[in-house]
Amino acid sequence: MLGVDPSTTATGFGLVATDGYDISVVHFGVIKTARRLSLADRLLKIFNELSEIILSFQPEEFAIEDIFYAEHTKSALKLGHARGVAILSAKLRDLPVAEYSPREIKQAVVGYGNASKEQVKLSVQRLLHLQADRPLSFDAADALAVALCHCHRLSRRMLQAKNA
Repeated sequence: MLGVDPSTTATGFGLVATDGYDISVVHFGVIKTARRLSLADRLLKIFNELSEIILSFQPEEFAIEDIFYAEHTKSALKLGHARGVAILSAKLRDLPVAEYSPREIKQAVVGYGNASKEQVKLSVQRLLHLQADRPLSFDAADALAVALCHCHRLSRRMLQAKNA
């Protein structure tokens, strides 16, 4: 499972494995792009690095944070571009794509849809048994939260199908 928190400057990614009950971390990090690069070059870097992650780890599912409300139209458009290249990297490898709102992700990992970034990070660390000394940026924590949200949704669907 690959979760992505898109941005044109720091795209978080988090890979988790699950058997339907237990979830463990495989790999996580941040794709950073220099602000001095053109938007096109930043998007290319995000696309290339996510494509490499997908090739290397071969996830079976892809989940991404949906667009949230942005005060500035330009910020929302840039975020939309980053989401687009991230989704394209998944679809070119025939991965199913799931999209979750920030509120839905926070609800899944913290239990509260208006949780702060710090609360999300602490919940991700606790749920995935990450050591406090292992550096975890907010971007990577958000991406792991997306992956956790997707795992919870898949588990719920499997349970409902089993009981149907």
